[in-house]
Amino acid sequence: MFLSSVPKPVLAVLAVVAGLLAWFVVATLANLVLRAALPGYAAVEKAMNFTLGMLVARLLVGALASVAAGAAAAALARHAPAARYALALVLVLFFIPVHINLWDRFPLWYHLAFLASLAPLALAGARLPR
Repeated sequence: MFLSSVPKPVLAVLAVVAGLLAWFVVATLANLVLRAALPGYAAVEKAMNFTLGMLVARLLVGALASVAAGAAAAALARHAPAARYALALVLVLFFIPVHINLWDRFPLWYHLAFLASLAPLALAGARLPR
C-alpha cells in the first residue's frame, strides 16, 4: 500500500493535518444541521446569544468533531501513535486562543467543557479505526 512507503514522521504530520481537516469539516457540517434543526439558532448565531440548549448542542458538535478528528488521524497513522497525541495537543493549542477571544461571550463551564474534552475525545476517536 502507498502509505506503508511513507516515512513515519511524514505520515504523522499528514495524520495531524487530516485530523484537523476532519475536525473542521465535521464541525461545519454539524453546525449546518444545528442551523436547520434548532429553532432560532441561525438568528442568534452571529451575536452568539445562545440558549442553554444551543450551548449544549454546540458542545456535542465539538465532541463529534473531536472524535472524527482522532479517527481520521489514526486511520492514516496506525503505526505512528505519536500522531494522535500530537493532534490532541494541536487541537488544544489551537482552541485556547479562540476561547480567550470569546471569553466574555460564553459561561465559564462552556469554555472548560469544550477545552477539557478536546484531547480525550480526539484520543478516544483515535481508537475507533482499530
